[in-house]
Amino acid sequence: MKVFRSHGPRVAFWFGLVVMPALSGAADGPALAAAMEKRDRQEVTRLLAAGADVDAAQPDGMTALLWAAYLDDTDMARGLIAAGAAPDRTNRYGFTPLLFACRNGNAELVAALLTAGSDPQKAEPAGESPLLAAARVGKSGPVRALLAAGVPPDAGLPGGQTPLMWAAADGHTEVVNVLLAAGADLNARLASGFNAWLFAVRGGHTATVQALLRAGADLNYVTAPERKPGGKQPPAGTSALIVAIENGHFELAAQLVDLGADPNDLRSHHAPLHVLTWVRKPDISEMNGDPPPDGSGRLSSLDLAKHLVARGAKVDLRLTAAAKGQGRYAREGCTPLLLAADRADAAYVKLLVSLGADPTAHNVEGANALMLACGLGNGAEQDEAGTEAEALETVAYLLELGLDPNAVTKSGETAMHGAAYAFFPKVMELLDGRGARIEVWNRPNEHGWTPLRIAEGHRFGNFKPSYEVMTVLHRLMKTHGVEIPPPMERAKPKGYQAP
Repeated sequence: MKVFRSHGPRVAFWFGLVVMPALSGAADGPALAAAMEKRDRQEVTRLLAAGADVDAAQPDGMTALLWAAYLDDTDMARGLIAAGAAPDRTNRYGFTPLLFACRNGNAELVAALLTAGSDPQKAEPAGESPLLAAARVGKSGPVRALLAAGVPPDAGLPGGQTPLMWAAADGHTEVVNVLLAAGADLNARLASGFNAWLFAVRGGHTATVQALLRAGADLNYVTAPERKPGGKQPPAGTSALIVAIENGHFELAAQLVDLGADPNDLRSHHAPLHVLTWVRKPDISEMNGDPPPDGSGRLSSLDLAKHLVARGAKVDLRLTAAAKGQGRYAREGCTPLLLAADRADAAYVKLLVSLGADPTAHNVEGANALMLACGLGNGAEQDEAGTEAEALETVAYLLELGLDPNAVTKSGETAMHGAAYAFFPKVMELLDGRGARIEVWNRPNEHGWTPLRIAEGHRFGNFKPSYEVMTVLHRLMKTHGVEIPPPMERAKPKGYQAP
């Protein structure tokens, strides 16, 4: 399962191009533009009185009026307009004075430029229009002025991003209300399935979320992405509740449940209690390059888990359909506790047990929490969550609950096989001390691998031996009077598919 936090409104050019005009240098180009760049108002006034060309541009296309708008100098901009400055002159990057004024949230200057004849819909080449810029800044004055000038409230980017989405994503509730009152489409969505409602939830903007709900946002809306080559898409069936949890907004998630969001919703194939496992302890492969979520609110992830169960979440809810990668365990049949054990999340495992979870539950392959905590499913060299110290704590707890260290999956694997996959020698010693029988675990799985063969490097993915684990297994085998076999040549495992 991939952690999903992206698909927000575009930010390209927002920081890059807005500062590029400042690279002109005060000495470049016509004196009037250069004086305005230096904020030398006295010199600007003198040059205007001397008849300087008001629209003379620097090499990058910056005029005195563009500089005045960029520097948010309303008085000088008015004076330049009165002197005949062209209100829609663009710089090399396609930026107009109106776009700069909207980025600054300057309602007075926006009104002055519109009165002077600025095109209210003229966008820069990447598609950012004055209304989009004003919506992102979050000042309602420029938004109202543009709408009054006839700009459609849904005028956005070619890809479908609308001003309402941009305002919702940044939590600008007042602007959201202004756009909705002007007829903005509440249900407009992107190819990813994200709409203004999900953007607001993703940002943890509670006031904006409430405003959208009052306007008729569907609490139970889920994504139905248009699958296209490339790009990162959220899973089909992703709800606001899942988005809130994956972004660490646990208090907001609790509020959504209180409003009626289903705590057992499996439309994304994972219910909230399952999702919490990878939010609490994500694998590196699940982060998609994103940092852990900052989150918001006063509730912790464990607080939310308690709240979900109190509101009817089934603590032993099983996954019904989930993909299985090579070397991974089957997700089908997994409960939240099994997923938490896989990540060696002792705190969550203990909480789930205290809330009534069955510690003996297993997936469709017969893998139980003990096996997963030991490392079963780490056969494809995944960047797994959970250190050996964390695994030891989780394994010891599960053994205390009575889980059998000699249980065997349908594919012939044991907890000791799991510890071999994960390279956890101390876990192996713990299992041996708690009754793991060598006549059970020293058997090949369906791929022909014993724990020793796995330690020698036989696994999915790259051949990867662990001499520390081999040393422990050799010692255990000698202690139990079992002959150590010679190394085995590498053979392709059952079901192997070449990369």
